[in-house]
Amino acid sequence: MAEDHIRYDILAQEALRGVMRKVLAEVARTGLPGNHHFFITFLTGAPGVRISSRLRERYPEQMTIVIQFQYWDLKVSETGFEIGLSFSDIPEKLEIPFSAVRGFYDPSVNFELEFDVKADDVIQDVVEEEPEEAPAKIQPAKAEGRKKAKQVEEVEADDSSGNKGADVVSLDAFRKK
Repeated sequence: MAEDHIRYDILAQEALRGVMRKVLAEVARTGLPGNHHFFITFLTGAPGVRISSRLRERYPEQMTIVIQFQYWDLKVSETGFEIGLSFSDIPEKLEIPFSAVRGFYDPSVNFELEFDVKADDVIQDVVEEEPEEAPAKIQPAKAEGRKKAKQVEEVEADDSSGNKGADVVSLDAFRKK
């Protein structure tokens, strides 16, 4: 097989990350439409990820956030996004580069983007070179994945007014077995 000098795999991954970026930017401007909500899984030790030491201690490798009922200050840039979420009544600001995202899932329409970002490639704090990423996959969510998602133990965070806050779920609910 001929060598791919164009690097279609990288171009496809960048394009799919652009879909996620565009969706989040629109939500930042207008809010979540209809029943849409997102499960976003990211590597907590990836370069550029900024979360509290409390969350990093609890989720040393990866974390899934749910953007649905309560979030604030969603800001989207070319390279990542910032969001405010509440965990056990404690407000937190998260900064997540798109390169750290492993999965983006909107269960309301069974849309899923899966990125192969390897935990072995992640070095916390200082990184001289960004790890090369494998191509992203796009696929419809399967009923089995939705069923597993409902069975996953969730950590719910409620604000003081009783509104449901962010949920943290295990990525295993979305992995193919």
